[in-house]
Amino acid sequence: MITTAQQDAQRNRNTIFVEDGKVISIDAFPGDQFVMRIRSPKCAAAAQPGNFVHLTCDVTLPMRRPLSIMRVEGDCIDILYKIVGDGLRLLSEKSPGDMVNVLGPIGQPFRPSTERPKTLLIGGGVGIPPMIFIADYLRQKTGNWAPMAILGSELPFPFEPRISALETSWVDATVSATMPLLEDWGIPCRLATLSGFDACFDGFVTELADQWLSSLTEDELLKVEVFSCGPTPMLKAVAALAEKYGLACQVSVEEFMACAVGGCAGCVVKIKTPDGEAMKRVCVDGPVFEASSMVW
Repeated sequence: MITTAQQDAQRNRNTIFVEDGKVISIDAFPGDQFVMRIRSPKCAAAAQPGNFVHLTCDVTLPMRRPLSIMRVEGDCIDILYKIVGDGLRLLSEKSPGDMVNVLGPIGQPFRPSTERPKTLLIGGGVGIPPMIFIADYLRQKTGNWAPMAILGSELPFPFEPRISALETSWVDATVSATMPLLEDWGIPCRLATLSGFDACFDGFVTELADQWLSSLTEDELLKVEVFSCGPTPMLKAVAALAEKYGLACQVSVEEFMACAVGGCAGCVVKIKTPDGEAMKRVCVDGPVFEASSMVW
């Protein structure tokens, strides 16, 4: 009989690669935030929205760090991170031309349904990158996809916000700040914060999302699916919002990781299954889970 561990090994075989990636660029933003572009052809070719990579930050530090993929362009991946501890500090000191070892892509991706093309993307802090990735993915897919993004941060955003020219009649005109990249892709986006940034919504992302959802008709709500990534309290609030409106919702969970390939079981969360509650590994069983299955 094949064990669960063997089934997992077979499922992930030939899907995770190890390669030395070349740092192409690194851009610094306020709040010790950085966007790094790495040439990693194997990872870039296989990556899907919701996947992450496990990076060696420096030769002096053997433990890798898990970071969400924000974008794939050609044979490169983009990652966004904030300095938390020595590992990411060392990574921030890299320069173009330096090499970093990349293990990835890892994890179960988001799975958009063609029956629910009106996608609501909610990202908070370092949970913003997967929302950018899935927005890029959807705009390139055939079909009647209509993403709406709501991004939140208490630090200055890791981009220079722009006043949006895309119509959003559901929110007050003073809430007009957007992410330039999404604006250029034609994807409506609004920003939320409790830090008083200009032209941003003063409140939580879920409060702003509630405004958007309440503006939709019953027929429109039937076509909505929510995707979200961010800190656990935010995801719990997103799950409650989705339940309020009866919406399908997938969340990408943040957890501390050691191996990131399912071996150590150090990143488990409790999930509801048909056989009862079970512990699932965020790295390979997730990081994306149905919000309704989470035991918060």
